[in-house]
Amino acid sequence: MGAKLLVRQRVEVGESAFAELVVWELPQPLLGSQHKFKYRLAYVVLGACVLRYDNEAGKGDHRHWGREEISYRFTSPTQLMADFFEDIQRYNHDHADD
Repeated sequence: MGAKLLVRQRVEVGESAFAELVVWELPQPLLGSQHKFKYRLAYVVLGACVLRYDNEAGKGDHRHWGREEISYRFTSPTQLMADFFEDIQRYNHDHADD
């Protein structure tokens, strides 16, 4: 069995912002991950990616908040989405006056 695409979606978050969601189920874990999912979730505001969750081979699960890279503890695709959208809300709150 090959990789199975679970989610590929673009979600408009506002006039100048969107979230791009891509999640695959793999036959085996990527190097650096303990689960069988490959993902990239990005939040783009005014053409710039301001938040991203991903798990590159060899780097494992992590998120990018601006220029900072932070380890992420993956538990499930559902929790991944919840955490990502919670961070979008936090970003929007923190940048409401921008």
